[in-house]
Amino acid sequence: MTTIQEQMPQADMVKWRRYLHRHPELSFHEVETAKYIQKVLADFPNLEVSSLTENSVIAILKGNKPGKTIALRADIDALPIMEEADVDFPSKNPGVMHACGHDTHTAMLLGAAKVLSGMQDKIAGTVKFIFQPAEEEPPGGAKLLVEAGIMDDVDMVFGLHIAPNIPVGMVGTRKGAASAASDVFTLKIQGKGSHGSTPDLSVDPIMIGVEIINNLNNIVSRNISPFDNAVISIGEFNAGKTANVIPDTAKIQGTVRTNNKEVRQFIQKRIEGIIDGICKMYDAAYDLNYLLGYSEVNNDSEATDIVRAVAEKVVGQERMFEAPKMMGGEDFSAYTDVRPGSFFILGGGTAAEGCGYMNHHPKFKIMEECFPVGSGMHAQLILDILGQE
Repeated sequence: MTTIQEQMPQADMVKWRRYLHRHPELSFHEVETAKYIQKVLADFPNLEVSSLTENSVIAILKGNKPGKTIALRADIDALPIMEEADVDFPSKNPGVMHACGHDTHTAMLLGAAKVLSGMQDKIAGTVKFIFQPAEEEPPGGAKLLVEAGIMDDVDMVFGLHIAPNIPVGMVGTRKGAASAASDVFTLKIQGKGSHGSTPDLSVDPIMIGVEIINNLNNIVSRNISPFDNAVISIGEFNAGKTANVIPDTAKIQGTVRTNNKEVRQFIQKRIEGIIDGICKMYDAAYDLNYLLGYSEVNNDSEATDIVRAVAEKVVGQERMFEAPKMMGGEDFSAYTDVRPGSFFILGGGTAAEGCGYMNHHPKFKIMEECFPVGSGMHAQLILDILGQE
């Protein structure tokens, strides 16, 4: 008797993945990617294929008996990164790369769809295969799909993320908060410029910006409990163009990562208060845009127990691990905000195998041998939840 991963179409998944890798498209621009996915799905039986939002592809498989509705999600967008990975199928779109592994997610979900579409008689219920655009750019494609009603009739939702530096095919799970809420703020400080020899005539936005940044860096160390996770990072500080002129303005951009809703709200108010107080103290005006991004992915306990039971079947207990809490953002949270679900990690290869560069690195690479495990996890989840003899 063959295992579920042995039934996965490995050669097809490699072909699909390599095509997608060669033709990456950025968030909200996945036009050709969506067309390719639709073309592949058109060859599978028993699927209803549609597009609920721009560049999304939704394939619905209805079993021969009624039951629950389970959603499986893959993200399809790429990143604005120039590829440096040592692969035989590099990106043909300069400055755009599948550096996060979404091409692999898509190929694995297509593999599961191909196998499950031929098992209609074994399914009691409905499967939604969600090929989601724009995971990398807020407000995110998941939020738009939720607003369009994709989750209205869904009982549970599952997704995976490929990760390097982990042996091929290992499966990591975690209950509760699995990612961080990821917010971004942009601050423009309006001061008063002057010649460098007369700083007393200025309202120096650089000095004000330095003081703001120093105070923001104290929030986590002095206002947040060490038992809570929080990160504030400044990624941009721009002001002035020459050595002897104090500029009128300065621009600061930063990101805030949290795993707790109360901490998230507190940090936002604290940042706003610090900026307001310091700017008033120096008679500067300011414009602050604080964008609430993705919330944290919250893995439901029951759904995660199901994933763990499936992983034990697919890879065995010795190849399972407790996934660490990550401070990266992930818009799968839009689904778990409204329905129970679980997001798990799939090992994509070790550094010794050339997979030592993390997601979003220009040399990011994974081993395609992990595909049958990822697609097998998808398929086995459906058979365990909706399967019938």
